[in-house]
Amino acid sequence: MPVLVLTRALLLVGDSLSLRKVSQFTRIAPFRGNIRFLSDSGSLTLASLGLKNEVKTVSGNEKNKLQQGVSTIEVPKSRVNKRVSGNKTGLVKERNPVDIKTAPFAVESFSELGLPPLLVERLEKEGFTVPTDVQAAAVPTVLKNHDVVIQSYTGSGKTLAYLLPILSQVGPLRGELELLNGNGKGNKVDIEAVIVAPSRELGMQIVREVEKLLGPADKKLVQQLVGGANRSRQEEALRKNKPAIVVGTPGRIAEISAAGKLPTHGCRYLVLDEVDQLLAINFREDMQRILDHVGRRPGARGGESNSPLVKRSARQTIMVSATVPFSVIRAARSWGCDPLLVQANKVVPLESVPPSGPVNNSGTPSTASSSSNIQTMPSVQSLPPNLQHYYTITRIQHKIDMLRRCVHALDAKCVIAFMNHTKQLKDAVFKLEARGMKAAELHGDLSKLVRSTILKKFRNGEVRVLLTNELSARGLDLPECDLVVNLGLPTDSVHYAHRAGRTGRLGRKGTVVTICEEPEVFVVKKLQKQLSLSIQACEFSEGNLVITED
Repeated sequence: MPVLVLTRALLLVGDSLSLRKVSQFTRIAPFRGNIRFLSDSGSLTLASLGLKNEVKTVSGNEKNKLQQGVSTIEVPKSRVNKRVSGNKTGLVKERNPVDIKTAPFAVESFSELGLPPLLVERLEKEGFTVPTDVQAAAVPTVLKNHDVVIQSYTGSGKTLAYLLPILSQVGPLRGELELLNGNGKGNKVDIEAVIVAPSRELGMQIVREVEKLLGPADKKLVQQLVGGANRSRQEEALRKNKPAIVVGTPGRIAEISAAGKLPTHGCRYLVLDEVDQLLAINFREDMQRILDHVGRRPGARGGESNSPLVKRSARQTIMVSATVPFSVIRAARSWGCDPLLVQANKVVPLESVPPSGPVNNSGTPSTASSSSNIQTMPSVQSLPPNLQHYYTITRIQHKIDMLRRCVHALDAKCVIAFMNHTKQLKDAVFKLEARGMKAAELHGDLSKLVRSTILKKFRNGEVRVLLTNELSARGLDLPECDLVVNLGLPTDSVHYAHRAGRTGRLGRKGTVVTICEEPEVFVVKKLQKQLSLSIQACEFSEGNLVITED
């Protein structure tokens, strides 16, 4: 009995304490409805108590961002726009960081790349509406004033990748921002862009591209300084026209610069096209003078590097090539300022590429990381994507006849055939002409006029087979070419990539055929391994290409 009385007393005390706590809670946060006990309303929740749940659930994408260290806090757009619009000093050229994640790699028009409307209209007039992958990556990067190394396969549009940002800052097609800031020609006598090419053909091709974009009225703003042309006339054109852009070969540019007739100390852009060729020993002295006298490297005078005027006068160095061996990486680090490596759909700091020596010819993988292997040796990335590669075996005395059968079997209309020795070209042309096939030779011993005439005939279809040496392996833009034949084996995988790049340009289909002897098959296999591609064995029988087993 005493136990029962004690139990009831404890229950009464507990109930009174519970109600007292609830009454205190109602004073702090009064409920909108009556209090319901658990037995009446089921589980107790914040909603049942009349309180709003302030806890925000995190979505799967935001969880991934948090795990990757990316902030999910949204900044009001009005603040961002206010800060940008209030930046009146935005005209100063500064080296801005590249947001690689948001780079416009997949764009549908040139206007999305930040180019001036007048330049976009001129591009559309010339038939360029959608930028290629390398152009989409390179144009915004160059516009942010970074030194760059542009690597992409031949025929991917590398020339426009650096010409478009230059023309948006120099000449009559530049943007309104540059016009308001007085960055036009005006009274300025210094040349604003110097483009160096290893061969006359590539130099003249670049000049033609610039002239097409500038139009007939303004084409005098670009001047060619290639070797083999009359130097006195070039100097007279420099003095009379005062061009903004100069395109030439190393020897002639260095020669006129040494004579004091090339004002380039205030130059804003230095472009080295086919830079791996410009590193050859025969260009060394000329290239050194060009690097010393064209513009000024940023940070050359450390105490003045923060001045806006110094940043505007600093030279921007742009290097271009289909292949980027270690020698190019080393030169870029020496000549540029924090250069970036720009590839199709990819922009990375060049410093992230580990230093390593050239890849050996055995094809064995090096100890460096896979990313460094991609940069230091040519790969399938250096080749146009729509190519078919074949090889066929014959005796050396039958190679020209095999070339003729190959052209007929593939029904090729524009063929470039490579030979390793200039003396062999004339004999090959004679044999093909004797069998009724229009052919011509192209090499460096010919005059400039003869070479221009031959290329014009080849483009017009008057010449079906163009026999040449390594001269035409780089820079020649012949989109009509649908077949490349190696009558002489290339010396290495870099030369194979440049030869193969003469066909399949800008997404077109193309074929590469290597005609070799039996003892040379191992060289083809080595090229296949180094380039990571398939080179199939074939024969030409009864006017058809027949794939055979190795």
